[in-house]
Amino acid sequence: MINVELQKIFAQSIEYAKANDHEYITQEHIFLHLIRNEKIFTLLDDLQINLEDVIKKLKDYIHKNTPKYPDTLKDNNPIESITLTETIENMTLWFKSTNRRSIGIEDMFVAILQDKKAYSTYLLKVYGLEKVDILDNLEEGIEDKISKKKESDAMLAMHSVELVSLARGGKIDPVIGRSDEVRRIVEILGRRKKNNPLLIGETGVGKTSIVEALALEIVDKNVPFELLKSEIYMLDMSSLIAGTKYRGDFEKKLKSVIKEVIKDKNAILFIDEIHSIIGAGSVSNSSMDASNILKPYLSSGKLRCIGATTYEEYRNDFSKDKAFSRRFAKIDVLEPSTEDAIKILEGLKPTYEKFHNLTFETGSLELCVQLAKKFINDRFLPDSAIDIMDEVGSSKKFNNNKLKKNLKVTTKDIEITISKIAKIPIQTATKSDLTLLKNLKRNMLKHIFGQDEAINTICQSIKIKRANLTTDNSPIGSFLFTGSSGVGKTEVAKELSKQLGINFSRFDMSEYSEAYTVSRLIGAPAGYVGYDKGGLLTEAIRKHPYTVLLLDEIEKAHPDLMSLLLQIMDNATLTDSNGNIVSFQNVILILTSNLGATEDNIMGFAKDDSLNVSKAVNKFFAPEFRNRLDATINFASLTKLVIIKIVDKFIEDLNDKLKDKLVKIIITTVAKKALAKFGYDKKMGARPLQRIIAKEIKIPLSDEILFGKLKNGGTVEVDFVNSKFIFKY
Repeated sequence: MINVELQKIFAQSIEYAKANDHEYITQEHIFLHLIRNEKIFTLLDDLQINLEDVIKKLKDYIHKNTPKYPDTLKDNNPIESITLTETIENMTLWFKSTNRRSIGIEDMFVAILQDKKAYSTYLLKVYGLEKVDILDNLEEGIEDKISKKKESDAMLAMHSVELVSLARGGKIDPVIGRSDEVRRIVEILGRRKKNNPLLIGETGVGKTSIVEALALEIVDKNVPFELLKSEIYMLDMSSLIAGTKYRGDFEKKLKSVIKEVIKDKNAILFIDEIHSIIGAGSVSNSSMDASNILKPYLSSGKLRCIGATTYEEYRNDFSKDKAFSRRFAKIDVLEPSTEDAIKILEGLKPTYEKFHNLTFETGSLELCVQLAKKFINDRFLPDSAIDIMDEVGSSKKFNNNKLKKNLKVTTKDIEITISKIAKIPIQTATKSDLTLLKNLKRNMLKHIFGQDEAINTICQSIKIKRANLTTDNSPIGSFLFTGSSGVGKTEVAKELSKQLGINFSRFDMSEYSEAYTVSRLIGAPAGYVGYDKGGLLTEAIRKHPYTVLLLDEIEKAHPDLMSLLLQIMDNATLTDSNGNIVSFQNVILILTSNLGATEDNIMGFAKDDSLNVSKAVNKFFAPEFRNRLDATINFASLTKLVIIKIVDKFIEDLNDKLKDKLVKIIITTVAKKALAKFGYDKKMGARPLQRIIAKEIKIPLSDEILFGKLKNGGTVEVDFVNSKFIFKY
């Protein structure tokens, strides 16, 4: 009739009485073990009873008021007291009024409370607890309360990952370097108050890895004695918010997590992307979000919390809540140098070699870091270099069709992978800067005609900068190209980017002739439409730091633009509307202008108008602007011989496009001269030449390629006879 759980309580009470030589077993003996039972403990704990105090007072009362056996009768069993017998009878009566099959601890507990003279009843009344309160809670169901209690106790495990156990199981990669940052975290955690480190750094520099490094140090026992048993719980905020449909759900879950962390003296809470808790879980017209719930616990020193965020998020969100941010001690996590990044990759090398079942040859990891630094500019070291190392290993493994053993990653594999990631030609990744610079002038002259002096000046200026023979912190080159329209200013800029293997960006300054349009380059001011989108220029350079930047027809831009250019040419930086500083150190800045260019050139003669250009430039641009230019390059007018060479170039480009169709164009000298004559305009330079080639050659050939004699490929000769272009197939 009496269930096993209550029988266990009776047995424990008898053992306790025997152990203390008590002559009688009383209500208080039973009550002492009842409140230690999980069910009753949960019930009283929910009613805000200080159970430790209750247990202490019960023990004192039992030892003072229960007679003991004399030494000669110590082995006798304790006798059931009269009050306990009456209580058991009352318990049986109470049980009969219920529908249960057996008598349980709840029945015994209620029976004791019915005795108004019992010390146990008096003790609960001292804490303001009446029998009716307990009966109400019993009706709710003790089992249900226990399940809720267990759910609350499991909240931390449910919504977090314990890093020290992962480190102990070998599931965390080794962390190379960062010993100073780990040491700083340890020092802050040891503080009496505000013992909350905050890691601030750009994405990919290794903030989370530093916390993982601390977990590894705890496993290796390389931390102070106070932290040897520490456990680091990485909180999953999205999991915590999930399922909180009603007001108060989120607060309850978060407080349960905090309560568990505080209860466990060895627990440390880690919140990655900690800026996300500002506003998390709040409802309309309420300021009670996650950050406000955490504030009182953070300042007391009872809760140890490590946070991680980026500079941008810290500035935009975190620092605005002064009361919250001051509870943390900042630790700056800077991007590692190239040398440190190589050491990090060397440390991770065995892990990735084992995973991909291959080896990295000597020099491949250095190349990973160098190419990541040069071409992957939207991320930071070491993350960008690790991604290359991981992806090249994956690519090598899955492209191994013959299932060869002893695979080795070469520098060639690294170059192919970086070309895919950065979307650049493979030859760009394979050539060193020195090789490109050495052959730059020769390669430029192969494609640009009639501007030898201009190309020579450009190449010399770039070489001086790359040799670090200048003391200023400025872009690779800042040039002003002058000359009449159609002489090749834009074409030189395009060819320069092609030869150097870097991005080309062109901005037409006629679009920025009004004062308000200048803001489009750096972003709209706060409060205006498009404020959060960034500037066209700053975003272009942020995405492609290695760029030939062409600002076409600079004289048409608003004067306010010159202030921006001064900042770029002087310090190689530009600050956008969001306060982000964009570096122009790897930019070649080219401005073009038609200032002072005369338009009375005669075919075959190049009139020297450099004096007029110099006067016009001096008049239009302020001295401080001109002094920051590396060179002002005046482009010569095109001669008849140059125009013929340009015809050759256009025909060569056309043949390249027709290779897939197996078509080849041969042009006679007479036809070249005719195209040069008709395609040159003294006001427009060589610009109309493409239109003449399209009219006289491309249009007639298009029909033949699609429907006629060149449908299956072939060779066509273009000649000029009797003032007419003719085609021989």
